[in-house]
Amino acid sequence: MNVPSLLLAGGRWRCCPVPLGSFFFQALHNSCCRKKSTAPKKSIPDFFDENTKESEKALDKLFSSEQQASILHVLNTASNKELEAFRLLRGRKSINIVEHREKFGPFQNLESLMHVPLFQYKTTVQVCNSILNPQTGGKKKSQENRLLRKLIKPEIGRERLQAVKSIVSIVSGTRRIAWAHLDRKLAVLDWQQSECCRLMKGTYLSSVYLEEISSVISKMPKADLYVLEKTGPSFQNSSLFPILLHFHIMEAMLFALLNKTFAQDGHHQVLSMNRNAVGKHFELMIGDTRTSGKEVVKQLLSESVLKEEPRVFFPPDKIVRYRQLFSSTEQNRVEELYDSLLQAIAFYELAVFKTES
Repeated sequence: MNVPSLLLAGGRWRCCPVPLGSFFFQALHNSCCRKKSTAPKKSIPDFFDENTKESEKALDKLFSSEQQASILHVLNTASNKELEAFRLLRGRKSINIVEHREKFGPFQNLESLMHVPLFQYKTTVQVCNSILNPQTGGKKKSQENRLLRKLIKPEIGRERLQAVKSIVSIVSGTRRIAWAHLDRKLAVLDWQQSECCRLMKGTYLSSVYLEEISSVISKMPKADLYVLEKTGPSFQNSSLFPILLHFHIMEAMLFALLNKTFAQDGHHQVLSMNRNAVGKHFELMIGDTRTSGKEVVKQLLSESVLKEEPRVFFPPDKIVRYRQLFSSTEQNRVEELYDSLLQAIAFYELAVFKTES
């Protein structure tokens, strides 16, 4: 009895009969040889073909002995967390290096890195280069600039941010406008709110908005920048359209009137800050929903009295008034008041202080 077998002839595959006895003998022979070849060894099995071996040898030519020593020092001594500091070693690659090192001992040469899962020749060369030349400060600054553009609008130069001495953070709601005036030492210079009950009554008259908002702005102190909260309900819910319209009118009016009132040297003084970014900074987000900042503000007020170096400094001559202000609104949960303070703190910590580092 014959068993069909495939053979390559003239560049094409064809079927060729093979005696059954020879077939089983060959299968038994292969099984024995396979079992013998897979016996555990102390050394690492070499599964690379000739091209891979040539690639291994080429690594020696790419890096000097000093460079190789520097790379091996990192590979043999760095922890998983330290390896992840290199962009190309984040995730599974850094874990594989540590596991390989623990199992087989220190890397003796760069070629041995190619025995680690996920490391082939091209990847190994890129990793070695990244260890020798970590991410430059220019790339880091570029990344920071991208994050800054997502955080605040319109764009503002790093030099202006670093020169900021004080800001006024403004948060408007459907019935009130609140603001917090903080200097760069995070000292609360002013913190209050103003009721605007007429704004959402009637037909949204522009003259009413102009009168109400102008009155509020007249009470605000002078500062280097004025930061507005950028928010608004989803337009998918048509029932929220009146509120959405209200927020857009408020934002446009505040931008125009604040810039006209406090403009300096032709530079805009008003910025919008992403509401959810502030929520994430204070861990107030649950999914896409931001929760109340009341408890965070309450803790900040307590720390200003109990700690020598609190996160936010409330001047002694004003702390009693601020605590009374908070207590008077605690039952009504006046979110605008809480959010104006948190937004000011987040602006300094995310936009100002990070550009200085």
